[in-house]
Amino acid sequence: MSGIDQEPRPADLPAPPDLTVVQPGAGAVADLGSIGVAFKLWGRDTGGSVSIVEHPFPVGALVPPHLHTREDEYSIVTEGEIGFRSGDREVVLGAGGYITKPRGELHTMWNAGQVPARMIEVISPAGFEHFFRELAEMVGDGPPAPDAVFALGAAYGLQFGRPDWLPDVIARYGLTPPPGA
Repeated sequence: MSGIDQEPRPADLPAPPDLTVVQPGAGAVADLGSIGVAFKLWGRDTGGSVSIVEHPFPVGALVPPHLHTREDEYSIVTEGEIGFRSGDREVVLGAGGYITKPRGELHTMWNAGQVPARMIEVISPAGFEHFFRELAEMVGDGPPAPDAVFALGAAYGLQFGRPDWLPDVIARYGLTPPPGA
C-alpha cells in the first residue's frame, strides 16, 4: 500500500472507464494552423470527464485569444517555453510548469522562446477535443475562412476576442499574428 488513504467508492458513482493505454508517440496528429495537435485521450476513454491532447508550438506560433464557455483547461509545458495570458495575468513557463485556464476567461498562448515548444492540455469536461478534430479537417482542405472558424468555434461554445494588449504580445515575442489581428 502506498500510504495514501483510500476511501471506499460510493455506490452512486459511475464505474470507472475501461483501462486505456497510449504508448509514447501514439495518437493521431494534425495541423491546427498556428499549432499542431496530437490526440491522446478522448472523452470516450475517460467516461467524459477529461480529454487530453498535446500541442506542439513552432517558433513564432500564437493561438488566437479565445474563451471557453463549457470547459476548463489545464496545461503542462513539456518542452521549450510557452507564454500564457489569461485575463490580465501573463506568465512564461518552461518545461515542468503548470497553468489553469478557467472557462469564461479570455486567454491566449504562444511560443515564447527560440526553439519549438510543446505542452499537454487537459480539458475538463471532455468534448472540446472534437473541435480540434474538425478544425484540423478544415485546415487540411486549405486555409479556412475566418467566418468558418468562428462558426465552428461557436458550435463548441468558443468565443474569440481581439484584446487591446495583443499587438504588444505579438511585438515583444516576434509572433506570427492570427488572421485579422
